[in-house]
Amino acid sequence: MIVGVPKEVKDHESRVGITPAGVRALVEAGHKVLVQTGAGELSAFPDDEYQNAGAEIVGSAYDTWRLADMVVKVKEPIEKEYQYFRPGLVLFTYLHLAPLPALTEALMEKQVTGIAYETVRDRAGSLPLLTPMSEVAGRLSVQVGAEYLQKTKGGRGLLLGGVPGVPPGNVVIIGGGIVGINAAKMALGLGAKVTIVDLSLNRLRDLDDIFNGRVFTLASNSYNIAKASSEADLLVGGVLIPGAAAPKLVTAAMVKNMKKGAVIVDVAIDQGGSIETARPTTHTDPVYEVDGVVHYCVTNMPAAVPNTSTLALTNATFPYVLKLANEGAEAAIKSDKGFAEGVNTYKGTLTYQAVAESQSKSWKAVAELL
Repeated sequence: MIVGVPKEVKDHESRVGITPAGVRALVEAGHKVLVQTGAGELSAFPDDEYQNAGAEIVGSAYDTWRLADMVVKVKEPIEKEYQYFRPGLVLFTYLHLAPLPALTEALMEKQVTGIAYETVRDRAGSLPLLTPMSEVAGRLSVQVGAEYLQKTKGGRGLLLGGVPGVPPGNVVIIGGGIVGINAAKMALGLGAKVTIVDLSLNRLRDLDDIFNGRVFTLASNSYNIAKASSEADLLVGGVLIPGAAAPKLVTAAMVKNMKKGAVIVDVAIDQGGSIETARPTTHTDPVYEVDGVVHYCVTNMPAAVPNTSTLALTNATFPYVLKLANEGAEAAIKSDKGFAEGVNTYKGTLTYQAVAESQSKSWKAVAELL
């Protein structure tokens, strides 16, 4: 198989889909790898490392996409990349289609097999390709939140850990999943007071055990969320419904009632966001204010630390890349029900229910199409 690795073009997206180590493994397995020049440079993987591993360096995105049987990316294609779609192409990347009907239509129209990292499941039913970036984003959420709480950045002028004689800041995390637990680790490490809100009482019990009672836990309901958000200095949105649009748990009225200069970091923004006032931002222009509350809603947060993020992501994705290359997409999908969950579009058909429901479209399970 010919595997293409284009350079990411989303704003400040500096990760890369395959590392030189992955290239070597693919080449040793008998495949050809095309890497667009500069694709790995911002992740600290220069072209010569890819060449030494056996890749062919390609000068343009057009040729990287045109010549490849399968394209491996990090972020969902943006509009100027839609021109590269064609029937039979396998695209393996984060897609986050629920809030992106135009991308969904483009993939269906050109009959691309779109396999989304974020909906692939393992035998335990978890999301192995979403987990590493959720870990990075969860930890970053507190790091950037602490930065924007500084007065020079528009925040309240508050040090999250406080100092002797001055109480610490209050971090409220909506969602006790991978994002939430990693955000809590960072916030506790900085010395903040931490509250996690989650719908599952069993999950709250687990979190209480994991953190040995050092975090406050709250059952998720509108009353508790409103009260917790009004007390928050930093509010982290980390709610995930796989493949679907995130629920708006923090309303505009709740945001209006927050402290002036408080900071919101909505990690769920690439699925539409869990804060009603959230809208997607970029690393170039990451924040805006609503009712005096600073909103940080960058859709590709892990790109801020691309070396760490690329290594963490490809550790998880590469076994699937190799499986696709060795077996071909159809056989790989047939052989693994969890991997089949990753297929969002196939031969012009939408194949993921949550995306279909978010966009009011019809869908069909990929197993019925094979």
